[in-house]
Amino acid sequence: MARKSALQPHEFERPVLDLSGEMLRVALQVMIAGTEDQGGVERYIDAVKLKSAMFRQALVENDIAELDLETFKGLCTFMATVRRRVSEWLNEDAFAVMHPRIVELFSDDDHIENRIGRFCDYFPNDKKHRWVKDLATELLHNADPERVPLMNRWVWDAKANTGVIREIWHAENVDHIKIPVGDGFGTYIMLREELSQFLSDNGFFRDVLFYVDVLCAQVYAQYICEQGGSYLRADFTAPEDPMQHTRRLLGLDGVQPGDGRTRLKSIDGEAFVLEDSKTLN
Repeated sequence: MARKSALQPHEFERPVLDLSGEMLRVALQVMIAGTEDQGGVERYIDAVKLKSAMFRQALVENDIAELDLETFKGLCTFMATVRRRVSEWLNEDAFAVMHPRIVELFSDDDHIENRIGRFCDYFPNDKKHRWVKDLATELLHNADPERVPLMNRWVWDAKANTGVIREIWHAENVDHIKIPVGDGFGTYIMLREELSQFLSDNGFFRDVLFYVDVLCAQVYAQYICEQGGSYLRADFTAPEDPMQHTRRLLGLDGVQPGDGRTRLKSIDGEAFVLEDSKTLN
């Protein structure tokens, strides 16, 4: 039986996004130039596709009810904003509590926004647990990028008025205005549509959804390099190459080539080791 769609086009608001074509062109140029010495942007696209395939296999193709802790750890490795904060859940007892929440997140019996909201409601609504929303959105997006756009807080956080949308918003003195756009599902859909059209207009016709992810990461990576504050610097240290922050935002830096050691650590600080992994360095 075919899976039913949990969202219909008329069931969410589609805000108008006033984006700057000039800023997008600059980000695209930097992205292309920055990847030239690393095998080209296509290598990044292949890595994002591989990551998505891993999530889809674990969460969609296999029975999610059988998701085990070791597999979950492997997925966390590729979620940069999650892996530094998830350590207290990386034991059998804690994961036994989280697991049914992940299953419910993928239940497909309600709107995506409602499922994300319920998932977050299981956790305290405080600064310490802001990563929980990123966990929910990363799991959904990476497992099914066609149905679920990239919805991380670094893409857009309406309350904080920060994210990719702010960096490419077309307005004078953008640093001093409150952008009148919420962070509901429709906002991320519209952003994806706008960026997909921009990429198509610039000659990208294959794997456009994955190019959108890399372009978003590139836009916010530039912000981190230019204006990153203490919170960002805690997660993203000074870059050694122009694409380092882009890789980190996409989670592609999670595994050290050769030994499989990852940036994911247990609560006692021990690094998690992922077997047979492939990623960008």
